[in-house]
Amino acid sequence: MPELSISTDKVEFLIVKAREFDVKEGVVDPDAGSNGADDDMIDVLEDDGRDPVIREISGFIDALSADEQIDLVALVRLGRGDGTVEEWNELRAEAARGHNNRTAQYLLGEPLLGDLLAEGLDEFGLPLEGDRTTPVH
Repeated sequence: MPELSISTDKVEFLIVKAREFDVKEGVVDPDAGSNGADDDMIDVLEDDGRDPVIREISGFIDALSADEQIDLVALVRLGRGDGTVEEWNELRAEAARGHNNRTAQYLLGEPLLGDLLAEGLDEFGLPLEGDRTTPVH
């Protein structure tokens, strides 16, 4: 079984944050002006382009080493079904060839990022341990 350069704790943190981002929807009423307490905070689920979760995910990914970023991309591709865990070295080599300083943008553009990362970990036989909300160093 191949080994990951990134810890499962870091991947799990990213999964939780990505799932927070994935539930966002487009702005329905840009001029709502309502009180959050009156409308059950429904506007929190609208993506108006100023989402702090995006900045948190981007900052987290940007702070990772190149090897960790490459593993994330390869995990997404594994979770998407682009290969199997037996083909990990090839998936990782392909991710390494395309590595640049826009890994966070690339990953945030992937629909259901959290689910794909979870599927990738599952392919490694590493099930999620829970809903971690802060990274473990």
